[in-house]
Amino acid sequence: MRIDKLKITKSKFDINLKFYFFLKHLVKVSLSNIQANEIFKAYILNQKLNYQKNVDKLIENVSEKLKDGTDKQELLFEILDEINSELELKLFIFSLNLYMIKDLLLQEAKLKDLLDISKLNGLDPLSLKYDKITLYSPYSTRVNGALLSLIFFDKLDKKDTNFISKEAEDFVKGLSKLAINLKSNGVEPNQIFMLMFNESMNQSIISDSGSNYEDRILTVLTSIGINKDKIQKTHDKDDSSTEFDFFFELNKKTYGIGAKRTLRERYKQFIKTSQMSKIDVMIEITLGLDLNEEKAKSILKHGVYIFVADEIYQSRKFLQNMKAIYSVKNLTLTTLKKLK
Repeated sequence: MRIDKLKITKSKFDINLKFYFFLKHLVKVSLSNIQANEIFKAYILNQKLNYQKNVDKLIENVSEKLKDGTDKQELLFEILDEINSELELKLFIFSLNLYMIKDLLLQEAKLKDLLDISKLNGLDPLSLKYDKITLYSPYSTRVNGALLSLIFFDKLDKKDTNFISKEAEDFVKGLSKLAINLKSNGVEPNQIFMLMFNESMNQSIISDSGSNYEDRILTVLTSIGINKDKIQKTHDKDDSSTEFDFFFELNKKTYGIGAKRTLRERYKQFIKTSQMSKIDVMIEITLGLDLNEEKAKSILKHGVYIFVADEIYQSRKFLQNMKAIYSVKNLTLTTLKKLK
């Protein structure tokens, strides 16, 4: 099967590359709202001049408003030096406007994450429901941001101002007019803006999956009375290939805990360690999503205890029938002290 060669004209590539350059450098400059407004006002005051004279006025403004030799000033000079036409001047101003509203869109995107996090209130931190919310949370911000950006540029395209306050209507109308004009010259506002916007979102989001499961287990262990300062992450003394996520002593017994959301093949390493190690109690804490009866029996016959999410424990009768398997709801000092 032959796929026709994808073609992007040089002019289209160049104008979008310049657009991305402007956006990226403006983020690097990190202008305050006041500084961005000053540049925008200087442009408006001189927009009847030809582009070169207007750029000269912008350079004068930057020289007056920012201290000589500062990183901000030097980066702005770099940007302004790259304006080589009337079209590129409009593109710079469009980029500046988008930079000014970027944080508003970012905060709106992160609101979804905040609403998701609020759902955690009252949930067991080792439950499936809690895990699912934290697993999807960082992605929901990115998806929400992408969809908000799409809607925003679609409204600019359609000259729709119903989504903003009356006070901001004139600003958005002007932005819409500029966006349509630039689009006719090959600029792809949403696609190029999203390159920069995604980077901004990634910098502001800390992924809540992966090691977060261990963090939640640590919280549970400390909440039941185990001293946080006494808990270590260490390799087994007799089998250095196994790392215990949590190692501590309780009532003169040593406890080694492995903590993984899913077992996969990792449980086999724990079985091997149980045959070599002198540790008193070995525990595997997992959501239990991939814990079938065969795996459970294989782990238990080597003296390893298993704690699983309560939803999984309640839904699988064979887990309830095995004495060394517990719901995480039973992860208490009393239970731990009973283990041999």
